[in-house]
Amino acid sequence: MAKKVLVVEDNELNLKLFCDLLRAHDYETEPVRDGREALARAQAFMPDLVIMDIQLPHVSGLELIEQLKADEALKAIPIMAVTAYAAKSDEERIRAAGAEAYVSKPISLMRFVEAVEALI
Repeated sequence: MAKKVLVVEDNELNLKLFCDLLRAHDYETEPVRDGREALARAQAFMPDLVIMDIQLPHVSGLELIEQLKADEALKAIPIMAVTAYAAKSDEERIRAAGAEAYVSKPISLMRFVEAVEALI
């Protein structure tokens, strides 16, 4: 059975790239464009991994990571943050919020897939 990945990304091109890449590696994907829907979609989809953009309109990816980790049913699901923030302090803040992995944009396709496989 295919592993399920929830992809939270507001940029349409990035969302398509991530989902196409994951599907090519036999993952089932659930794209989420609006971060305000992320928690409910995660509860309904019950993914094996969440890929989270940090810079989202309306709600920050850091807040969403904290909300996912605060939910009893979702807290064990690993989260991979994908962001243009690349400073060491940014990575520390993202990991402190609960993300298990961090990949900076622009992504290396191989590094992205390797990071996903390491978490699932």
